[in-house]
Amino acid sequence: MKLHLKGGRVIDPATRTDRVQDVFIADGNIAGLASAPDGFTADRTIDVSRLVVAPGLVDLAARKLTAASEAAAALAGGVTRAVCPPDADPVLDAPDLVEMLQLRARAMHQAQVHPLGALTVGLAGRELTEMAQLSAAGCIGLSQANAPIADNRTLLRALQYAGTFGLTVWLRPQDAALAAGGVAASGAVASRLGLAGIPVAAETIALHTILELVRVTGTRVHLCRLSSAAGVALVRAAKAEGLPVTCDVAAHHLHLTDMDIGYFDAQYRLDPPLRGQRDREVIRDAARDGTIDAICSDHTPLAADARLVPFAEAAPGATGLELLLSLVLKWAEEARVPLIDALARVTHGPAQHLDGLSHPARPGGTSGTSGKAAGAGMLAVGLPADLCVFEPSAYWTVSPGLLRSAGHNTPFLGYELPGRVRFTLVGGHVAYEILAV
Repeated sequence: MKLHLKGGRVIDPATRTDRVQDVFIADGNIAGLASAPDGFTADRTIDVSRLVVAPGLVDLAARKLTAASEAAAALAGGVTRAVCPPDADPVLDAPDLVEMLQLRARAMHQAQVHPLGALTVGLAGRELTEMAQLSAAGCIGLSQANAPIADNRTLLRALQYAGTFGLTVWLRPQDAALAAGGVAASGAVASRLGLAGIPVAAETIALHTILELVRVTGTRVHLCRLSSAAGVALVRAAKAEGLPVTCDVAAHHLHLTDMDIGYFDAQYRLDPPLRGQRDREVIRDAARDGTIDAICSDHTPLAADARLVPFAEAAPGATGLELLLSLVLKWAEEARVPLIDALARVTHGPAQHLDGLSHPARPGGTSGTSGKAAGAGMLAVGLPADLCVFEPSAYWTVSPGLLRSAGHNTPFLGYELPGRVRFTLVGGHVAYEILAV
């Protein structure tokens, strides 16, 4: 189908484009910007005036993406590509499991799924997986998700092995012993509520270890879900030193603090935990200045009864695919971040982690790059038409009835948030649309 998106504000952070112009789509790709290519006749023209036309969002942490409800949630949130952590069921620690997940995702014709392979067998933190085979099967990197590594020698070996094949290792910086049993950030709030705390040192000690091993091995590492001002400072220093590290933060950490827990509200049970106001402000500033490379949803849908237990017994996590854009827009509005820069944190920035990763040598001695994510997070002629079209001035109230995800666990229930996705295009196909409200 040939589409004509008429009169939208086209924003592409990758090329620093921000102007009102038409978009023409043919054969799944962007065929023209501003003016139609010769001989173009649209099968459908969509008036997108007063709307923003941006690259589809790229989410670096979303679970259960092969469930129909979560695939629908991704599209409703304008997410066209998402990274699936290895803590699936079953754990993604073998090539056939990775291939099976990708087959299921492709069969749904929804947002594209980019899997992370398990760094250790069963995520048990002891025996290394066959990383080269997992990469060849389509994994964009290796990860332990939230599971700890048994000892630093194993982590060193893992980084050495991954570095041999030019693979990126995704690590959540948290010392398992210091975090054991904790359910909230250590501090006055946790003490007042009688909740077991997780100290900032759990993050910083793990970061010191990871960064020292990066110095030794030179292996690329992506640091997942920073939560503290001290952690941000360490990453900023590591980048200034030239270490090959990048990082992300969950969208809810841009807005909430441990004070929001209130009186044991289990909706605020998150991992990593919400920390103090200074931590939040430093994270917001780091997302603005680029120290934090990407903002993700950390989408973790839970069953309806998962929050009907005391705070300390609740499973951590929040649904986030449908909230990602709105939470980023809210941050941009409050922190006075230009819209093009805010969108960069959920489009071009995270897309850098999907493409150009070296694969091991194939039979015959050849090697190359994945190619599966070429053009992700960008909006230019010749690239796949993966687009998010949203109304920045529209506000909506988060409620279970509006969420397509099967998980309604979110601390933002009842919040009025900016930005409503009106159309999501995947490969030039209108995969999601709603009428103006």
